[in-house]
Amino acid sequence: MTEITRLFDFPYYQLKHKPTDAAFVTKYDGKWTPISTQEYINKGNAISRALLKLGVQKNDKIAVISSTNRTEWNIMDLGVLQVGAQNIPIYPTISAEDYEYVLNHSESIYCFVSDAEVLEKVKKVQANTKLKEVYSFNQIEGCKHYSELFELGKDESTQPEVEARKNDVKPVDLATIIYTSGTTGKPKGVMLSHWNITSNALDSSPRVPLLEGENKVLSFLPICHIFERLLIYVYQHSGASIYFAEAIDKIGDNAKEIKPNLMSVVPRLLEKVFDKIILKGEELTGLKKALFFWAVKLGEQWEPYGANGAWYEFKLKIANKLIFSKWREALGGELHTMVSGSAALQPRLARIFGAAKMLVMEGYGLTETSPVVGVGLYKNNGYKVGTVGKPIDNVEVKIADDGEVLIKGPNVMLGYYKDPEKTASVMTDDYFHTGDKGIIDAEGFLKITGRKKEMFKTSGGKYIIPPLLENDMKQSLFIEQIMVLGEGEKMPAALIQPNFDFIRDWIDHKQNGVGKTNEEIANSEVVINRIQLEIDKYNKNFGKWEQIKRFELTPDIWSIEGGQLTPTMKMKRAIIKDIYQDLYDKIYR
Repeated sequence: MTEITRLFDFPYYQLKHKPTDAAFVTKYDGKWTPISTQEYINKGNAISRALLKLGVQKNDKIAVISSTNRTEWNIMDLGVLQVGAQNIPIYPTISAEDYEYVLNHSESIYCFVSDAEVLEKVKKVQANTKLKEVYSFNQIEGCKHYSELFELGKDESTQPEVEARKNDVKPVDLATIIYTSGTTGKPKGVMLSHWNITSNALDSSPRVPLLEGENKVLSFLPICHIFERLLIYVYQHSGASIYFAEAIDKIGDNAKEIKPNLMSVVPRLLEKVFDKIILKGEELTGLKKALFFWAVKLGEQWEPYGANGAWYEFKLKIANKLIFSKWREALGGELHTMVSGSAALQPRLARIFGAAKMLVMEGYGLTETSPVVGVGLYKNNGYKVGTVGKPIDNVEVKIADDGEVLIKGPNVMLGYYKDPEKTASVMTDDYFHTGDKGIIDAEGFLKITGRKKEMFKTSGGKYIIPPLLENDMKQSLFIEQIMVLGEGEKMPAALIQPNFDFIRDWIDHKQNGVGKTNEEIANSEVVINRIQLEIDKYNKNFGKWEQIKRFELTPDIWSIEGGQLTPTMKMKRAIIKDIYQDLYDKIYR
């Protein structure tokens, strides 16, 4: 029997096999502050003892809402799970009304918040919830600080009671409820057991290329999402030091400071990093500029395992020495792998970063599958551009007759909280219906081709798969976001959020007399005509019936706060269409 069967077993495994003085490292007041494996466990136990004193029972729910990943989140996770209670992570960026819904639906009795902004949202709705108390990680006037629990749990004489509670937690017991940021309607509460996530972490571990010895990982994707949280358990298992980035816009600075070996990303972030690199390249002149774009073009042709032959590899060596080495330096110089999840990655980006010796391993999974189903691994020929690797051990993938991806394994959720009908609607026997369409190729690689629900028919009866078009079009530096529409209409069209930063730079270099506010850019004939050239270029990759015939530019940036994107940066299609109904009508009416 494995010695890790529940989530709180990971730190004890690390203490026994790979203890470290820097299990977690968070920056406080400008200084990176590590916590050792032993201190992490000691603090987790103190939290457990305090929760017992507060009367927390098995299966009570404790909500944790943090704007950034930090050591405190993990200490709370350990402390809560050890007493048989459940950790309810909540996305910090959702509205106060959604906080209220999740806190009430989960029946959370305590809530831990990171900062004043989150606290303010909780305070707005606290009276309508069952919350007995709110604690904060930052020092905030008028709010109890979470360190009070260390004081409350200081007396170690009650530790035997904590041990008894731990022994009472079974692998099949509920560990967490994760509320998915649905693109429509109220969030669904996905129930995941200790073994759902633990088995997934153990089965995913062989796919994470951590080096022998000390590894540094940079963590910044929201830990309230199962993708990053799963990786945190994987990193703990490997004995890596986990550094928490200060904020998403500080990733570059933090990477330079700590020199990580590995980090997880979402495609949206890689797109932004690449856009910034290209903007810098545009500022070069003469031979330097020519060399820069020669290297980029070379990178776009990259194939793994030296498949392009010796002459290509020789040229790539030069490109790495002159150009790509600077890209690596900008991210600390030691980064060899990025794990990408949550949405489809442009193959072009996988090639360019692969050429630059920062391999992007694309993975696939859902909250309901804890989440990993498949992920690429460079060694043993386990990597193929444009696929999400092969399924991990103990996870079975089956493609249904209609092309839907079905999943079976110990990682499949217990169900949706308080919603047996919804649970039944996504299960056939032991198979979970993902709602994604995909294929498994002759070598066993899984390729996701789109969402079942996102496919639509035009009035002419032709099927359109929006993600395929969108992913291709987003390769354009002029296009930040694009949503293909046209269900029941005579032709496919698109709403586009221009890449305002790049276009402003392009105007500086190439155009005179074009206004540079977002509004002016979105309404500029010059910009519209230039983007039309981009659309024409990428349309050539598709059949006549699926090509984008018309588009409109939106004057604002699509964001989580603006309501266009979910916290995992997926487009809320129905909401985007509502927001820009006037542009939709302009296209079709």
